[in-house]
Formats: sequence, C-alpha cells, structure tokens
Amino acid sequence: MSDKPIPPHGDFFTIPGWSVVDLRGPDAMRFAQAQFMSDVVALPAGHWQWSGWLTPKGRLVALFALVRLDDTSLLLLLADAEPQAFAAALSRFVFRSKVSIVVDDGSRVSGAFMASAAARGAAVARDAEGGLELDFGTAQDGRTLRIGATAALQDDRLAAEWRARDLAHGLPRLGTDHAGQWTPQQLSLERLRAYSVRKGCYPGQEIVARTHFLGQAKRGLQRLRADAAMPSGDVVAMDAPDRTLGRVVSIAGREGLAVMPLEAGAGPFAVDGIRCCPLPLLDGLAR
Repeated sequence: MSDKPIPPHGDFFTIPGWSVVDLRGPDAMRFAQAQFMSDVVALPAGHWQWSGWLTPKGRLVALFALVRLDDTSLLLLLADAEPQAFAAALSRFVFRSKVSIVVDDGSRVSGAFMASAAARGAAVARDAEGGLELDFGTAQDGRTLRIGATAALQDDRLAAEWRARDLAHGLPRLGTDHAGQWTPQQLSLERLRAYSVRKGCYPGQEIVARTHFLGQAKRGLQRLRADAAMPSGDVVAMDAPDRTLGRVVSIAGREGLAVMPLEAGAGPFAVDGIRCCPLPLLDGLAR
C-alpha cells in the first residue's frame, strides 16, 4: 500500500479495471450455477459473493463479484478481463437456456474510502441515484464500491491506493496474460470464499475438488514488498538466483502478489534483481 496514508473522505473516484456484465432471463440462475465456481443458488437476493469462471482444466479465466439482484437477474463485476470477449466466450455455452449476457457499457464503477451507509458485508444497497453499493472494506478499512451512472472524480493516486488495498487483502488483479494459467487454490481464492467444492458440476470442478480433498495444493499467493517499484517476472531466492520459486501476478507500486510454494520460507527474495520480503495477507474481504 501507499507509504503516505489516504485520508478518509466521501468523494467517489473512478477505479479502473472493472466492468459490468448482466445475466438476465428465466434460466439465469441455473446457467450461472452450472458455469461459475461459487454456489450461486445459495446466494440470497440482494447479496453478492466472489466467483469466477474456469477452464475445463480448472484454470481461472476471470474473477468477479457476482450480485444476485433477484431470481432472474445477476450482475457480474468483472475484474480486469476484457468484457466483450468474456461475454462472447460465455455465450457459447448458453445453448437453449433462456438467458441473455450483455455488457453494461453505461455503468461506471467507482469507489470511496469510507464505509457504506447501508451496504454491509455481502448485503448490497441502493444509493440515492439508484446505483448499487457494495461493501469492499473491513472493520478497520472502510471502502465502498459503487456501480451506477453517476460521474466520479478522476484521481490516479486514489485509484492506485484502491488497487494496493485489493492486493493487500489477497484479491488478485490479473492481466489478460494471466488468464487461464492459475487454479483457484494457487491464487488462494479460498480466502475470499470464491469457489465451492460441494455444489456440484461446473467447468474445472473435478480438478478443484480433487486438489481440495486430497490436500494437493502446493502453491498459493504470497504478498511481497520490494525495495523499489515491484517489477513483473519470476521470484527467486536471494541466495539462489538461478532457482525460480514463483511468479509475480499482480503489482501495485512497491507491493505485489506472487504465486509461490506454500513452504517458500521467509525470504528475502528477489524479482528482476530487486530485493523483496514477504508481508502477511490481510483478512476481511471474504464474502
């Protein structure tokens, strides 16, 4: 996170990297339950959860916040993936299901470093202009994410701090070059309660469940802080630079998230010659 604290205030600012996709129709719930890795049917209306779409080999294509508006309407707050390509790929599995998948280009995604007046935990609220508010914070770190048509400030520093707090709480922000590379366990998505191993079939479910029940997860997310701006690339041990331990998957200033062995140790490590040390992942963003 930023070395300089961001003072609390109520201004909403644009947070880049997020887009909105709507799923609507009589079969929206059944379709989402069959395709996505979370237990959509168990989610009450007016609530949200972390979820994602996997390849048949159990690799994450896209991570998103899934909002159940009612029995026929779902909203996906898509993180970092290209929305039109995602919607087109997902549409290939609709077949005879009565569901439409539409990118909502009219909705803006913004955030504020304050607790929502009404949204709490997984419960979604409506703001005064009819937009949606989601609680993206913790008891110690209030954050409100807003989805709606209302314009927001453009502030790069605030947006960078938002991203840094995402990473600090173990929310991986993956570029398109990382799509289809990592399993939910390798991204430690159990910390966000983003996938189910008991709800039944979905793409990649067999691999996810087998890894879970056989205890075969060998890698997970490690939060790292570098001595300078965090570069992308492989993570190595400082005393064994020829031995690759992991790979940086998300960057925010001097911090980053890397997929590394669970027994990688306390470091120090290096990425592209820059020294970095592990930091604990913060809790509180699970929904």
